[in-house]
Amino acid sequence: MLFGKRSGIKNRNRERYDRVRRLMWIKCSSCGRLVYYKDYKENNYICPRCGKAFIMTPKQRFNLLFDDNNWEKLPLPIVSDDPLNFVDRVPYCDRLNEARNDTGSHDAITTADGTIGGIPATVCILNGDFMMGSMGRAAGDGIIASMEHAIETRRPFIMVTASGGARMQENILSLMQMARTTVAVNKLHANGIPYIVLLTDPTYGGVTASFAMLGDIHIAESGARIGFAGRRVIEQNIREKLPANFQTADYLYEHGMVDMVVPRTELHDKIATILAVLTKQPREPKAVNVTTPAVDTSKKARGMGENDAYDKVLLARNENRPHFLDYINGIVDDWTYLAGDRTYAEDPAMGSGIGFWRGIPAVIIGQEQGRTIETRQKHRFGMVNPDGYRKAQRMMRLAEKFNLPLISLFDTAGAFAGREGEERGQSQAVAQSISTGLAIKTPYVAVNVGQGGSGGAIAIGTGDRILMLENAIYSVIAPESCASILWRDNKFKATAAAAMRLTARDMAELNVIDKIVQEPAGGAHTDWQTTMELLSAAVADSIRELQEIPASELPGRRADKFISMTRDVEIYAPEHKSDDH
Repeated sequence: MLFGKRSGIKNRNRERYDRVRRLMWIKCSSCGRLVYYKDYKENNYICPRCGKAFIMTPKQRFNLLFDDNNWEKLPLPIVSDDPLNFVDRVPYCDRLNEARNDTGSHDAITTADGTIGGIPATVCILNGDFMMGSMGRAAGDGIIASMEHAIETRRPFIMVTASGGARMQENILSLMQMARTTVAVNKLHANGIPYIVLLTDPTYGGVTASFAMLGDIHIAESGARIGFAGRRVIEQNIREKLPANFQTADYLYEHGMVDMVVPRTELHDKIATILAVLTKQPREPKAVNVTTPAVDTSKKARGMGENDAYDKVLLARNENRPHFLDYINGIVDDWTYLAGDRTYAEDPAMGSGIGFWRGIPAVIIGQEQGRTIETRQKHRFGMVNPDGYRKAQRMMRLAEKFNLPLISLFDTAGAFAGREGEERGQSQAVAQSISTGLAIKTPYVAVNVGQGGSGGAIAIGTGDRILMLENAIYSVIAPESCASILWRDNKFKATAAAAMRLTARDMAELNVIDKIVQEPAGGAHTDWQTTMELLSAAVADSIRELQEIPASELPGRRADKFISMTRDVEIYAPEHKSDDH
């Protein structure tokens, strides 16, 4: 006879032991190993062995996101259980009762109020443990009521999703929740309420195809699987093997669908940082404290000294000159990079995000050229694809929604000229960026910090105030290309530069820009600290001036500015010294 076991008699001690054992240990469905429950809990319900992030209960998620585990649950509407009297292998009512007993929730939606980083907010959770987080009438009504509550109380709204999609047992009534919840999202946007979507594992189907992909900011939790149709369904449909990372959070980031991928442990702080900007929390200006990279000043750039105009061209292209991310790191506080055009891709050539510019909450965009061989290839030397310009348009609309000033730091030889760009509509993307920039009802300051090359530059250069660093250039084409086309010889590039009148002083005389921002004596590349101090102050002053003007008047003033920009201008070309060219 085994110890503790008698034939035919139920062993209560063994039952108790098995129950305790189940509470102490869990089996990871990803790596298959047993994990001590206390370790699992202290690791925010992430397997400490393989890193798999499991579905959290609403209570666990609220404790993770709200400050100090302090929150208040909201009452939600109750609807009838089974309007279609649906029966498969098991009646729908029985499935609902089982889910309620297992989770302790009436349906898949739970909502609570609390603070995140001290900012009052509403968090709505679609619980993946309740019938796979499927969306039926009860979930739809819960989401709508939660969003209406956020509008009424003027609280930022955070939607946390984990779902297999629409609930089959409610058929067309479930499908209609996609439209109903989208109506509620549109009301959030119309009322200027910040809407952040946190996509967790898994999020699929009618949820991703409605309210979950309509946020101002999309955050994917690390390890999440996100898509419309499931992987197996797609493989069966197209009869081909999909990439290993297909529909992962990182895959969606690369394809422009989410702004960031964030580990579970960092979610609270990341959301708090975002909300601080979107809700315009007061912030002291960040002190500029940067170090200028070492540069060999003894080497003279090839072509330097031919004339002043071409000297400016070479200074604007100096490889040690600060670029977009350098300015961000030096000037901006609480910077959050926002990625993706929500259509096709994330283009690293176009930087974009939110943060505090000398204490002013703002949306900031600009071309990043890269500094090392690897980063220059990654950023394509600041030459932007259509995806990057569509991302810039998204940032422009984000700035308008929250009446945040838009700051553009443009620095590019031009838009990317390549097959992929043409296939995805480069001309349309540039044109739409110009149009959107001219139309937004919020202060817009554009700064030429280096090379203002053609349509690639003006796409994000149609500001209320246009500033230009002293040694930057602005031109429809590079002087070398101009010389090759018109003089039919590249050696006349300096002559072409002078004839084109592309320097900051020329731009001021032609009324193309509003202000020249001085650079240190040797150029911006010799003293980053002084350059950033001067630039940050000039931009901040321009924003404050523009904030005195009603936002509704800014598009009209901006339009008038550009309509009158080239009227009554007399251009005097430099005299030619010979008849050879």
